[in-house]
Amino acid sequence: MRNEKFPEAIPVEPAEVLSESELDRLGMGASEAPSPRTLATRRARLLPYGMLLVCLGISTYLIGVAMVFPRYLLALDAWLKPVSEWLVWYSGIPLVAGTAMILFDLLVLLDHKRGAYEVRYDPPANRRVTVALTAYNDEDSVAPAVRDFLAHPLVSRVIVVSNNSSDRTFERAEAAGALTFNEMQPGYGRCVFRCLSEAARFSDTELVVLCEGDLTFRAYDIDKLLAYAPHADIVNGTRTVEPLRQASTQLTTFMYYGNLFVGKLLEAKHLGRCTITDVGTTYKLCRRDALDRLLPALDPAVNLEFNAHFLDTALAEGHTLVECPVTFHARVGESKGGNVNNLRGLKVGLRMISGMLLGWKRLAQ
Repeated sequence: MRNEKFPEAIPVEPAEVLSESELDRLGMGASEAPSPRTLATRRARLLPYGMLLVCLGISTYLIGVAMVFPRYLLALDAWLKPVSEWLVWYSGIPLVAGTAMILFDLLVLLDHKRGAYEVRYDPPANRRVTVALTAYNDEDSVAPAVRDFLAHPLVSRVIVVSNNSSDRTFERAEAAGALTFNEMQPGYGRCVFRCLSEAARFSDTELVVLCEGDLTFRAYDIDKLLAYAPHADIVNGTRTVEPLRQASTQLTTFMYYGNLFVGKLLEAKHLGRCTITDVGTTYKLCRRDALDRLLPALDPAVNLEFNAHFLDTALAEGHTLVECPVTFHARVGESKGGNVNNLRGLKVGLRMISGMLLGWKRLAQ
């Protein structure tokens, strides 16, 4: 249940391919529609596949070299030497192929993908924001998080979406002054999608801030996000600036660099359109009109990989994305998402890569 009544959301149909609005987002009028060849060039995505092939080649080579230890220490040279030689020899195939794809994308296709555009400067007329917090069994942290955001002078309201929590998350969020909603369908993606959908209903705020109710982020960073708002439809908070990252958090060193790698892979997919260093962060600011167009293209059934799905889909739909450094703190309570341990983080990262390169429908649950 929710503690305030709102009209049902009006479904928004996805934009037609190469509609006038899409041409505007590409920086062209209807009379300046790109040729099929130009569009094909912009959609050519050799770089991420090249990066993965290079990683495969290097990994295969190192495995082949490392087999020297079991060969001699375990007296398995007769068995393992042919395998080792085969791995070292054929590791050059993906390495050379991947390098060629990377160089072709960077040296030949990049300028055509970027096109000619000017730096955007479109300050929002109304700087007040609606904050939407995800929560799942966060009874110890959600109330302080709500109060923190409500205390910010530019926050009009705080929404908390509890993903059918089994503790007192819902009641404590409501007591702290939040508008509360209970998303009965399990899954991080469904919770985030409900947050964005409910927040986008408020017409008195032009901006929506998405965050979490576990105290890993702070309300004062809204000022930073707002500083970047004139330049983008979506401002993605990045946790990769070391002085802004608490020494001990649930984001381990392995997850930190894995997240950075997946972010750069997504950046490579949309080469010339964005700079991404954090693909897993929840903290972000979105223009409400951009959300109205983006929400129909998102699949809430994508679970822990939803943030990557959100960024990938936003870029594919032509929205402008910039990153902003935010502070990152140790969470209150136990992590329930992709940061439970390194193995789970690895699985989530691999699924993000699969979704980016093979399609997100494969991950819908």
